[in-house]
Amino acid sequence: MNPVLIVIVILAVILAVLLVVFFLVGRGEARFTFDIGGNAPKASGGSDTSSETGFKTRLNGLGVFSGSIIAVILARLWSMQLISSDDYAAQAESNRTRTISVDAPRGRILDRNGVELVTNRSSLAVMAKSDVADDEIEVKLLANLIGMPEMAVKRKVEDATTGAQNLRTVAVDVSRRVVAYVEEHPSLFTGVSIEQKTQRLYPNGTLCAHVLGYTGSITQEQVDKLDSDESESSIDYELGDTVGQAGVEYEYESVLQGVKGEQVVYVDANGSVLSQSSSVDPQSGSDVTLTIDATIQKAAEESLSSHIESLRAAGKTECYEGCAIAMDVTNGEIICMASEPTFSPSVFIGGISSDDWSALSSDDSHTPMVNRAISGQYPSASTIKPLSTFAALNYGIANVNSTYDCTGYWTGFGSAYGKYCWNHSGHGVLGLVGGITYSCDVVFYEIGKGFYYSDNKEGLQDTYKKWGLGSKEGIDLPGEAEGRVPDAEWKWNYYSSSDNDARQWQGGDDANLVIGQGDLLVTPLQMLCVYSGIALDGVTWKPHVLKSVNSNVGSGSVVEYKDSKLRTVDEQSEYMDLVHEGLSGVIYKESEAQASHFTNLSVQVAGKTGTAETSHTDPTGWFIAYAPSDNPKYVVASVIENGGFGSDGAMYVVRDILGAIYNEPDTSTEVDSSGVR
Repeated sequence: MNPVLIVIVILAVILAVLLVVFFLVGRGEARFTFDIGGNAPKASGGSDTSSETGFKTRLNGLGVFSGSIIAVILARLWSMQLISSDDYAAQAESNRTRTISVDAPRGRILDRNGVELVTNRSSLAVMAKSDVADDEIEVKLLANLIGMPEMAVKRKVEDATTGAQNLRTVAVDVSRRVVAYVEEHPSLFTGVSIEQKTQRLYPNGTLCAHVLGYTGSITQEQVDKLDSDESESSIDYELGDTVGQAGVEYEYESVLQGVKGEQVVYVDANGSVLSQSSSVDPQSGSDVTLTIDATIQKAAEESLSSHIESLRAAGKTECYEGCAIAMDVTNGEIICMASEPTFSPSVFIGGISSDDWSALSSDDSHTPMVNRAISGQYPSASTIKPLSTFAALNYGIANVNSTYDCTGYWTGFGSAYGKYCWNHSGHGVLGLVGGITYSCDVVFYEIGKGFYYSDNKEGLQDTYKKWGLGSKEGIDLPGEAEGRVPDAEWKWNYYSSSDNDARQWQGGDDANLVIGQGDLLVTPLQMLCVYSGIALDGVTWKPHVLKSVNSNVGSGSVVEYKDSKLRTVDEQSEYMDLVHEGLSGVIYKESEAQASHFTNLSVQVAGKTGTAETSHTDPTGWFIAYAPSDNPKYVVASVIENGGFGSDGAMYVVRDILGAIYNEPDTSTEVDSSGVR
């Protein structure tokens, strides 16, 4: 009915009510008075309150009152019809239309050579209207057809996180049999349809899983966080959207996520869709090119996995975890980053099942979703010795000509506190170069003792921090750990439940710290950057996995990653030369068997082994190397947990990665049995 007619009817009713009140109540007012003696009534006198006069007064009042009401209503009616008509028309239109979001395909993730690491594929999905949940027969038929429990189907149909009018996704990747049956029996599935959607595809399986990450449905907390971003590139998110949850998918969500399309539909009073009005096509996200080389990445993962398995078969029963990472020292580009055990990102497509999540989270799985290359924290072991050498030289604890006599057992803090060198037979007289090459613990015990009794008691810590330990390197991946460089204050606070003597910094703390043991914790990425800086005489480039963001229209890139220096450490050239010589000796002099794996490589290599004692039966092995040593281009690091000495496993992984980089596989079959640390 027209709003004007409705107002007129209401106005007429109000006037009628007022007239009734007037004649029934107003005219019933008394015309006579009684005296106080209770005598017969008499006229009230000649006052001007006769019935005629009172009637006129009331009628005038009624007219003013009624006129005021009519004026207010007409003014409001004029406002509604003329001033606010557009607003009300828009509200009426919004009541009969709804806007439905149309998902946009995410951008692809490519390796440095254009190899697809993550792409998209078409998927046939069973979709249902919300009212299907009220039809028990249709729910039962649909459940039987796609092989899902009835309750699971009903819950999916009742899930309104994607919007009240949006179709609900019941199942994805359904078979052609299911599609054919639904389309051939429309009378049985009145509220069900088949739609083509896009899903993430990992053409190389688990390759590079920790770097790539995975996607999943957005949480309310993520919606609030992402929608609070007021930058120009901010995307409006709503529950039900698919977003990056880890790795590159998370780090570069803003460019991988496309712009959703919109579809305007007409609805009835119950919100049911009647027809389509208009639509805006979605825009796919931008492709991202990484610095990763898929070929080298594959070699790293295969080598890491196979050597861990070999070590376990050889009796290292707790050896399940490890990592490997390689970087271009001239610009910080990460060439490969492997972590073992790994996982398949595809299990998260469409939502991970409780069984799969339990498998990934159980103790038996050995935390496969942890990227140990950036999140793993370990004692550095002997890989720290080049930095300890710089500290000794810079703080006057030693000089380039200092020598030390290693008998295999050291009693620098008294016989009650004696400590073995890893070589119990002793190394004899060594200088700093020999101390690095043969990883002599006694040489560095003496350096630790020197710092304990010097005026620069935290010279070791200051040197380590100067080279980046104890802080994040800032790689463009989530989950990087910062490690720990212990000092006297940290120890006092950390061991607060111990007695005061145990909380004090002791000489033994320096003796442990100087060889990378005790409470020192570093990440493989940090040590990779340390050796990258050593390779370039103090200059370290910021590590990164992004190479460029590609245009989603045509070819070319929108953004090229700008390489930047992370830090520059000034060390005297004489000190640098000493460390370079010691690291070169590790490769070619420490062990003939070890050398055989590098003499068959066309470039010269420098590096360091490390063996970290832990609470486990077998130690954690390190190996870090850079090549060519005379003109450095690449640095490679590997850590294998509970796998024995660095030369037992990690060294082979590093050699395999260098072999993949230079296309020169390791041909040596010699095995080191000297226990190189």
